[in-house]
Order: sequence, then structure tokens, then C-alpha cells
Amino acid sequence: MHRLTPILPLLSALIIASLLIVMLGENPVAVYQTLVRGSLGTSIKVADTLVVWTSLTIVSAGLLISFRAGQWNIGIEGQIGMGAVFAFAAARLFWESNGFIAILGMIVAGIIGGMFWGLIVALLKIYGNVNEIFGGLALNYVVNGLTIYLIAGPWKQVGSSNVSASETLPRTIWLPTIGTLRVSVVSLILAVVVASIVYLTLRGTIWGLQLKAVGKNLRSAILLGIPTQRVLLSAYLACGSCAGLAGALLLAGFRHQLIPSISGGHGFLGILIVLLSAFKGAWLAPIAFFFAAASVGGTSLRISLGLDSSLGGVMIGLIVLSFELLQGIRARYVGKQGVFGNSGG
Repeated sequence: MHRLTPILPLLSALIIASLLIVMLGENPVAVYQTLVRGSLGTSIKVADTLVVWTSLTIVSAGLLISFRAGQWNIGIEGQIGMGAVFAFAAARLFWESNGFIAILGMIVAGIIGGMFWGLIVALLKIYGNVNEIFGGLALNYVVNGLTIYLIAGPWKQVGSSNVSASETLPRTIWLPTIGTLRVSVVSLILAVVVASIVYLTLRGTIWGLQLKAVGKNLRSAILLGIPTQRVLLSAYLACGSCAGLAGALLLAGFRHQLIPSISGGHGFLGILIVLLSAFKGAWLAPIAFFFAAASVGGTSLRISLGLDSSLGGVMIGLIVLSFELLQGIRARYVGKQGVFGNSGG
């Protein structure tokens, strides 16, 4: 049952969702077929799903690190946004430069931006005794406000009254895509690399063991001589770097403009992905793909069946609730450990 933990909530959610669909007077099979066609039916749909998948995979890989250390890094949304802000600032420096230099500069700047914002959460937590949930949420609002100020002021579109987005990046510094599709090979490769590095690092390094020890029992980790403050700082920096990378890739490869809440909620979805994976790195990528497909495919429900596109989000919510229910049943009747106690690689 332990190995099937991510699968059982999916099956439970599909059953519950099917009952809801029947109550709405629709055929569950037709709805699921529409979701599949809407996310994988054409090369364009597949590309759109992969765009979301790359972001979700990178973000959830970073979150797995902070969760391993027992930290609820709710500030992940702000770290993605700050990564995009830093990346756009770098883009302005390389506006007319060679594409490779500009893209590399945006990626590096994005990583630095995410690390910087993650570091603030860590410092508030470690030295200010500010709960990471409250500190992260507060900083999320700060980033959103800063973004609105920048795109309405210093980075406003020239000759335009539009204050909802910055000026568009020159095409010469967009991430290269596959033909006319919106997905970038660079983003796909980076997503695979990041997920692989995180998986191998958490399973086979001393740092991974230290993170696990800190996450399981902070006081015991201190008694064992583990530099807990340093480990916690490193967890936030690593998670922030992944978030900043995702923000830079969303800017350079997909949005091409700086907008408020540029992640579109991918940070919060990443938290759900890590929870649903039972903190197993091997499950992150496939679960992220399912979430991406549900998000993209949901938009076709209104067109094809007249159903609200939020049904895809409802299914995601049901999956997470089913996971939490099964975890509670296991903890009560099977005697398994709690949320962070199952944080294997």
C-alpha cells in the first residue's frame, strides 16, 4: 500500500468526480475523453501541457527540498515572482544583445532572485522566529505589489496606457521553441535536470540525510551535532533557486512580459504535487504531468460540453483531499508516521 500511495487518491478522486459528473447530467467517460483531448489531442495541446509541466516539475522539486527539512515554504509564489522580476531586469540590460547571452543572463538572474527571496523567509524563520507560512505569505504580497509598481512605472510599456503588463521582450531573447509551438526544449531539459538532481541529492548525499534529520526532529538533529541553521538556510536557498528558475523560464519562454502573479498559481500547485507524491522524488514528474494535463484540458470542457473549466481544478482538489484522508486512515489504523515522517527519496 505504501508504494501505491499516490495512485489510490487518484482512483478515489476519479470515482468521486464521476459521481459528481453524473449528478450534473453528463457522461463521465465523455468528460475524461474531453480532458485528454484538450490536453493531449493535438501537438499544440501537448506543447501547452508541457509548458505547464516544466514549471510545475521545477517548482515541486524545489519544494520537496524544503518539505524534507520540515518547512512549509508557502512563500514559493513570491520566490517565483521575484525570479521573474530579476530576470526581466537582466533582460533590460541585454535588450539588444546576443540571444544566448541575454537568455543565460535572465536564467542566472532569476535563480538569484528566487534565492534572495527564499533567504529572507529563512532569516525571518531562523533569527526572527517568524513562522515560515506567515512570512512567506506576507512576502508573496510584497512581490506582487512590487511587480505592479514596476510595470506601471519604470517598466511601463512605452506609448501605451496598459498598466497590466510590462513591455514585451524582443523576440531575439525569447527561449527557442519547437517549431511554432510554445514549448521550449531548454525548459524541458532544465526541468528534467533539476528533478533528477534533486532526486539523486536527497537520496544519496549527506546533505539529504541532514535535511531529513532536521525535518523529522529538529531537537534531535541539534543533539547529533547537525548544523541545523545552516541546513535550513540551504533548504530555502535551494528551493528559492528552483522557484526563481521557474519564474525566469515563464518570462523568457512563455509570457514574454512581466505581469502580476506570473506563475498563475504554479507554486501552490507544486505544494499539492509534493503532498500527493508522499514526498517521493520519483513521483513528482508524473504527478506534475497529470496536474498540467488537468489544468490545460479543463479549458476544453466549456467548449465541448458546456461545463465550467474549473472542473479540472475540482478534480485536483478531490485528489489532494483523498490523499489526506488516506494518510489519516493509515496513521490511525496502520500506525504509519505523519506527514514529514514518510519523506523518503
